[in-house]
Amino acid sequence: MKLPIFLDNHSTSPMDPRVLESMLPYFVEKFGNAASRNHAFGWAAEEGVEQARKQIAKLIKADAKEIVFTSGATESDNLALKGVLEMYKEKGTHIITSSTEHRAVLDTAKS
Repeated sequence: MKLPIFLDNHSTSPMDPRVLESMLPYFVEKFGNAASRNHAFGWAAEEGVEQARKQIAKLIKADAKEIVFTSGATESDNLALKGVLEMYKEKGTHIITSSTEHRAVLDTAKS
């Protein structure tokens, strides 16, 4: 058993070496912003994002257009709740949740 044992995976986790190997070029060589589409660094980063989108889609048997990347849990929770509310808007806006939910869920549910 490797000590110490890390149990705080709430906000961060140890990185799998395979992930680091795949991401290293984007930390060192291709470090552009994928949203910056007016230069080579941005194009390379966008290509990496689109490749990841296709790989994830293939893995879960989805269309690449269905894969949405967000900035983190708060944006993801917010987007998911707003999507559900939009889909079922004709049935009302009643949401049942618990007080132990992530703050992003509670705040979005209240609004």
